[in-house]
Amino acid sequence: MMEATQALSRTPLYNLHVELGARMVPFAGYEMPVQYPTGVLKEHAHTRTQAGLFDVSHMGQVRLSGPDAAAALESLMPVDIVDLPVNMQRYAMFTNEQGGIMDDLMVSNGGDHLFVVVNAACKQQDVEHLKKQIGSRCKVEELSDRALLALQGPAAGAVMARLAPETARMVFMNTGKVTLVGAECFISRSGYTGEDGFEISVPNDKAEELARLLLAQPEVAPIGLGARDSLRLEAGLCLYGHDMDTGTTPVEASLGWALSKARRADGARPGGYPGADVILRNLAEGVARKRVGLLVKDRMPVREGADLVDAEGRVIGKVTSGGFGPTVGGPIAMGYVETAHAKLGTALQAIVRGKPVPVEVAKTPFTPQRYYRG
Repeated sequence: MMEATQALSRTPLYNLHVELGARMVPFAGYEMPVQYPTGVLKEHAHTRTQAGLFDVSHMGQVRLSGPDAAAALESLMPVDIVDLPVNMQRYAMFTNEQGGIMDDLMVSNGGDHLFVVVNAACKQQDVEHLKKQIGSRCKVEELSDRALLALQGPAAGAVMARLAPETARMVFMNTGKVTLVGAECFISRSGYTGEDGFEISVPNDKAEELARLLLAQPEVAPIGLGARDSLRLEAGLCLYGHDMDTGTTPVEASLGWALSKARRADGARPGGYPGADVILRNLAEGVARKRVGLLVKDRMPVREGADLVDAEGRVIGKVTSGGFGPTVGGPIAMGYVETAHAKLGTALQAIVRGKPVPVEVAKTPFTPQRYYRG
């Protein structure tokens, strides 16, 4: 929790959240809705069956422009940005000299610029990092005049097609410009719930009008941070600062799939980013610990920070995210274990309030991903 003396920021949708009866909590320096009167379980189920609207305006939006922007940004991450097609988005991460993850982010190619979305808690540090490292090579602008809304769930495609018919042609990770409530919006077919959906960057002064338009659609309900967390956990998606941090490499975090082929040892543009030697060595030789999914064999939820022990009672890892998975119908978790114990089906125990709770290393996502791929 933040110090009460520190003034919390508010998103352009603050008054709407209050009007809708949201319980507001401090989160990453903002007053954010954790849940609405229906409660987390119903919000979670609504997103999995229909469509949920999330306010993610606390996240950072950055525009990089100039002919050298792609090559410049690529010098800070183990991801192929130079060959990112126009109107496509890619998951990426900033790394430090030790190969640790400074933040995970989304990068999209807007044609004459790159559009970057970073985590709220890392926003200031990320913008400073970009300005310091590549500010001489491209223009770095933080877009603090824009809000960000996420519409997630199996009905999201039908809702968006009704309001902006051209979005029906978009597939997972496509991006584009559409006009909504008379404003130019930048939209991507993506999100962080494992469901089909869209993220919409909209001018601050039009955010509430757009949110009300979306909420007026019969399939759409407002969803808070509580359900956002249970949805992303079921989808096996990392939360920065919990499931990965500056002391974790992408390979340890089981994010090897995000390390572009072009930037690997045998690729067209190997290395050339902070910590490349460490990460390339991780890929070649393996790592001592790995992030895994954990199915809890008990009704007892296993939370972040719980030790994981083997059959002999030796501590071999730690839980980094955990809670009840409403769609799964039981408690689930993610954490780090010694690689020898990372095999699917491995039986371990989590220590919860001094008592051992049986868990099993499981495949993620815990619920099938339903991104729309056309």
